[in-house]
Amino acid sequence: MGKKEILEMLNKALELEHAAYVQYLSHAELVDGLNAIPIISKLTEIAGDEAEHQKKFRTLIGDFLGGTPSMGIAKTYSAKTIKEILEVNLRGEREAVDFYKKILEQIHKDKESLPYEFWMLEHEVRHVIIDEQEHIAELKILLALR
Repeated sequence: MGKKEILEMLNKALELEHAAYVQYLSHAELVDGLNAIPIISKLTEIAGDEAEHQKKFRTLIGDFLGGTPSMGIAKTYSAKTIKEILEVNLRGEREAVDFYKKILEQIHKDKESLPYEFWMLEHEVRHVIIDEQEHIAELKILLALR
C-alpha cells in the first residue's frame, strides 16, 4: 500500500484533530461552577495541543508525503454537564490513541518504501500518541474530582 494508505490515514487523523480542537473549545465555554476555572483552563490547554497536532499532521501530509491536507472535520459530540464533557472527551482521546497506533503500525510496515520520510513520520505520530495519552491521564484526574 505505502504512501497512499498512510496519506489517507493521516488525513483522517487531521480531521479528528480538527474536531477535537473545536470540541474542546466549545466545551470549555459550557463549564461553570465551583471547579470551573481549572477545568476550563485544562480544556483550553488541550485544545492548544490539538491545534499543534493539526500542524504536525498537515506538515507530514504536505511536506513529507506530497499530499493535500484535508479541510474536513470528523464528527463532534455535544455534552451538557462537566461529567459528560470530560467523559466524551476521554472517549475521544482513547479512540484517537487507538487509531494513531494503527497509523504507526502502517508506517512501520511501509518503512522500506519511505526511505526519506520514515523517521519523521514515526517520530511525529509517536509524539502525538504520547500527547493524547497525557490528555487521557489529565481527563481521568479531572473526572475523579467530580
